[in-house]
Amino acid sequence: MQSDDQWIEIEILDEQSRMTLRELCAACELSAEQVMSLVDQGVIDVDTQGGGVRFSGICVRRVRRVYRLERDLGVNHAGAALALELLDEIEQLRARIRRLERR
Repeated sequence: MQSDDQWIEIEILDEQSRMTLRELCAACELSAEQVMSLVDQGVIDVDTQGGGVRFSGICVRRVRRVYRLERDLGVNHAGAALALELLDEIEQLRARIRRLERR
């Protein structure tokens, strides 16, 4: 999409996508310390295989959700981590129901 001199870039991020700490910080508008705090709390996972620190594309969505939960509901990182686990489980259950209904 383009308006005058502005481009909006859309990128599909999934479990196979990999990004650096710097890229994740830029995508989520957070500092490295904030992102690593989420790693320490178990909110997002880090991949250290291959000698570097990499994050899956799913982390962008998770980090944004955490900060939305904190901002809107006032929960801390631990509470947000629990909420994300429950939201993920709900999504998995809904997907399973849809598959069963198609049979």
